[in-house]
Amino acid sequence: MNPAARRRSARPLPAHPFKPLPAAFFAAATVAVARALLGVVLVSDSPQGRTAGRIVETEAYLCDDGACHASRGPTDRNRAMFGPAGRSYTYLIYGMYHCFNVVTAAKGVGEAVLIRALEPLQGLELMARRRGSDTPLALCSGPGKLVIALGIGSLPNGSDLRKGPLVLVPPGAYPPSGGAAAQGNIKVTTRIGITKDEHLPLRFYLEGSPWISRK
Repeated sequence: MNPAARRRSARPLPAHPFKPLPAAFFAAATVAVARALLGVVLVSDSPQGRTAGRIVETEAYLCDDGACHASRGPTDRNRAMFGPAGRSYTYLIYGMYHCFNVVTAAKGVGEAVLIRALEPLQGLELMARRRGSDTPLALCSGPGKLVIALGIGSLPNGSDLRKGPLVLVPPGAYPPSGGAAAQGNIKVTTRIGITKDEHLPLRFYLEGSPWISRK
C-alpha cells in the first residue's frame, strides 16, 4: 500500500472532549508536581482507539539528583527534559522497554516525573491486546507496562501533553472505575530500581491502591 492509500485508510483520531491541565500545573516544583499528578488521568489517542488511565504512582527526578538523566547536562537523549514544562520525555531502558515522564520546572532545568503506574479506565481490551495479558491489575502496574498498554512508545518524544495525542486531564474527567478510589492518602517511599541516590524519598503513590507497581 502506498503512503497516500495508508493515509486514506487510517481511522481518524477521536475528538478530544477533555479540558487539559493548565500550563502552570507543570511549571511548579517537580516534587509538588509528582504529588499533584496522583489522580490525574492520562489519555492516549491512536488510530486503534482511545486508552486512558488514572495515575496512581509517580517518581520525581531532580537536576542535582544522581539518578536523573539530566544531572550532567543536556544530551541528544535527554534534551526534552530541559523544557518547556508539560512535554513528554520518553526513553528506552534495557534495550526493550520505554518509560514515560512528564517534564516539569522552569525551561532549561532538567527535571521530570516518571509515571510508574496507572489504574486502567478506558480501552482495557486494546490495552490487553497490546500487553498480551487479560489481567486488569497487570496492565499498567509498572512504567514499561503502561507505555505498552497506552501505545506511548511509538509517539514523538517532547510532545505537548496539553494538545495530544497524549493529554493529561483533571481527575474529574473520568468517574472512579470502582476498582480503586480516585483519591487517597499519599504514601512516600524511596525510589525503585535505581542505584544512585536511591535513599531519596521521591516515590509517591495513592495508599491502598491495588494498581501500583510494588507495595
